[in-house]
Amino acid sequence: MQPFSTATTAASHLQHKQPRLPRLPVPKLDQTLQRYLTSLEPFLLEDEARGGVPFEEALALRKHWAEEFENGIGKTLQERLYALDKASPHNWLDDNIWLKKAYHEWRAPLIVNSNWWLSFKNDPTIPEDVYLGLARDEIKGTAITRWQVRRASWLLHRTLEFKSRLEKQEVYPDTTRDGLWFQRTIGLNFNTARIPRRSCDTFSPVPPSPDPSTHTVLVHIHDWQYSIDVLDSRLELLPVQTLEQRLLCIVEDAGRRLEARERAVPVGVLTSDERDRWAENLEHLLSLSPANETIFRAINHSIVALSLDPWTYVFPSPSRESASSSSPLPPPDSPKEVDAHLHNLRSSHSSHPAHNRWFDKPFTLIVESNGRAGANGEHSPCDALVPSIMAEYAVVQAIDLDAYDEVLAMPSVQSNESQTGWRRLDWVTDDRIKLECVVAEERARAIVQDSDDSVLWFDAYGAEWIKKIDAYIQMALQLAWYRTRGEFTATYETALTRLFHHARTETIRTLTKESRAWVLSMMDPNVPVETRRDLLHRALQTHSRISRAASTGRGIDRHLLGLRCMIQPEELAVQPALFQDELFTRSQTWKLSTSGLSPGDQFRGTGFSASEHDGYGINYLPGPSLIMFGIESKHSCPSTSTQIFKSVLIQVLLDMKELCSAPLKSHL
Repeated sequence: MQPFSTATTAASHLQHKQPRLPRLPVPKLDQTLQRYLTSLEPFLLEDEARGGVPFEEALALRKHWAEEFENGIGKTLQERLYALDKASPHNWLDDNIWLKKAYHEWRAPLIVNSNWWLSFKNDPTIPEDVYLGLARDEIKGTAITRWQVRRASWLLHRTLEFKSRLEKQEVYPDTTRDGLWFQRTIGLNFNTARIPRRSCDTFSPVPPSPDPSTHTVLVHIHDWQYSIDVLDSRLELLPVQTLEQRLLCIVEDAGRRLEARERAVPVGVLTSDERDRWAENLEHLLSLSPANETIFRAINHSIVALSLDPWTYVFPSPSRESASSSSPLPPPDSPKEVDAHLHNLRSSHSSHPAHNRWFDKPFTLIVESNGRAGANGEHSPCDALVPSIMAEYAVVQAIDLDAYDEVLAMPSVQSNESQTGWRRLDWVTDDRIKLECVVAEERARAIVQDSDDSVLWFDAYGAEWIKKIDAYIQMALQLAWYRTRGEFTATYETALTRLFHHARTETIRTLTKESRAWVLSMMDPNVPVETRRDLLHRALQTHSRISRAASTGRGIDRHLLGLRCMIQPEELAVQPALFQDELFTRSQTWKLSTSGLSPGDQFRGTGFSASEHDGYGINYLPGPSLIMFGIESKHSCPSTSTQIFKSVLIQVLLDMKELCSAPLKSHL
């Protein structure tokens, strides 16, 4: 990652006036334990209602365990956490715990399970018949089209322009608190990649800025990988016309290889595999040739990645994987079309899962043959909201045809321009790597086929009508879950702790005593409207309160994780009763894993995986008159169905508006 330059700005001379973000605090032990006990109340009430231990008795037992912990080993663990924070350059959580426990020690494949995906709105400059698949205009039989290259060059240029403006303090200046938070966080997406290691992954080392590979973008075409230079000798961003010409050059190169009946060994597929398996294969791959070390370093050091997909994935059914060249695609922005696009962004074409990707890169632009575009990202550098802000900047301005000298002009293959500014990254492989690519693809296919992923565009009303939009949506999800499952579950919602130096996220525990009471009132036809509305108001207030606590460093789950990490190996044999409690685990088993993004005016949908096999992963984008929900579950789980959840959620949102709009009875 290149350091951000401020030398040419006035702000660089005012560093003593810049705001400084405070350190993330270590929460007070007694307050965390009290909040934790409060978060258990809806579970205890539900257990009692289903014939379990009476609420007061069960709560008293947990209070006893909490007091025992606070006055015993908890005091020692808290002191160790204070000492760890004092010895940490930034804070106790980010420097020591979070990345390892939340991401890098996790051995599951990144594809679907961890990476996020995001669909961009269509560019109005591109003719509709291109989006419909009626005008392909392929380049040299590559299945790569000219409009595809044009949109790719434009989005890439806008993305790099955002990075450049960020470094020049023209957007999100570091003279503001938001700028301090955003500059550091978005910087983690550039010039780096996740590196597989046995037991625990890491990030690639920060490259020195003079390294030429830090001035490049990684491009995937037909599983071949290329590196293109995107900065000039003064390290300024090249014109968009030059970026397009270089993309056209490497597409031409891929076309010549296809004509010669060459086929790439799809090394990128290995990045979709289980992390220890990928680590083992990477070790072998790098041992085959010093050239592979150079390629791997170039991939890791590249600013971002770009995938030019030689297909447009439309039909997810096994009987019809893709449209024929004579068949128009579904209308743009139709539910079937958007879902198909999201599936390709999530995991690549279903008949070629995990191809044309490097899932370890934090940010990959993906442009399909008909001009559809989106992104896929490795989740560990930062929450998906951060790269979505960069993506929004890239998409908000449509292609400016005046920025191009000619319409999709190809440089002459004999010109010097066609031979410079790009390199082909040819791996040295052997039979073992070729076989591992095949079996990795099969494992990826099983993951992809099990992913029940769809988007819901709810347009009956939106954020303009709702006051407390986030809390309102969370209550809707609580009721939709209960209507489909007949029970309550622990619910994770992301809170950004952006007020603090090197802070990241905290958990908002959406299931509360108040949200439970409101959901139950909605299930009972005898409860008056006035009572239901009052209970909803209380639930919204409670959610807003715990959201503020989580975002201001007074959450529960990160502190409890830190305390558990402070237990020494010799102390593991005898765990505190607080941690042995089955409710401790149940209250952190997030069968509803949720997160919100920006209003999403520039996006068509998004998604991430359910964190539990029998749960849902739900991302939502609340626009003024349209709320988008990206919903993922597993086909193999008999108790979940994305389509059923969507239909129930629609009815819940309609019921909530009716509830809030119903006239109150007069008491006169």
